[in-house]
Amino acid sequence: MIQTFHVSKQYSRENVALTDVTLEIDKGEFVFLTGPSGAGKSTLLRLLLRQDVPSEGDLVVGGRGLAPVAAAQVQSYRRSLGFVFQDFKLLPTKTVIENVALVPRVLGVPISQQQRRVFQVLKWVGLQHRMTAYPQELSGGEQQRIAIARALVNDPVIILADEPTGNLDPDLSLEIMNLLREVNARGTTVLVATHDRELIRRVGRRALTLDHGQIVEVS
Repeated sequence: MIQTFHVSKQYSRENVALTDVTLEIDKGEFVFLTGPSGAGKSTLLRLLLRQDVPSEGDLVVGGRGLAPVAAAQVQSYRRSLGFVFQDFKLLPTKTVIENVALVPRVLGVPISQQQRRVFQVLKWVGLQHRMTAYPQELSGGEQQRIAIARALVNDPVIILADEPTGNLDPDLSLEIMNLLREVNARGTTVLVATHDRELIRRVGRRALTLDHGQIVEVS
């Protein structure tokens, strides 16, 4: 489902983010990407999201090489992905339902389908009763659940999450991981970047460790 072949990313002579990264994640797998701050985790996720391109090597997602994907095709490619950020990135002036509906609205999904799908994912994350609330009225855990609902609303085949529990306490972090495990159990491939090794231990999934831009451990 996700493959990288000798991927390197160099922003300048002094700033080398990734070096010769080769990895494979199977369809339906739940995998952690870990390592210290600055190890290259976020850079790799940006490459997979096609927000950036590698200096060398190639990435293949769902059998599709990303190197030949033209700028005009990037939006179409991203429709198969869901992305969850550490800082939620919810629009403060929009309600919960408006935040979650943003993706299908941008993609031109008919209004009736938007409403049905948004309600489904909000019910799934247990927050259908907060549809008319604004982000500032929600707890950190609730905001991250809304962010996950937004990532799921387009029924993606892959979820990429960049430090999704970085702003949460240990109990809420495990709660969010359990929700992502439920997503994974439905067949969605999940890749989570985190530096929290204790959380990885508690969840018990395969982990790829990056250090100074290189894969140094697979466990």
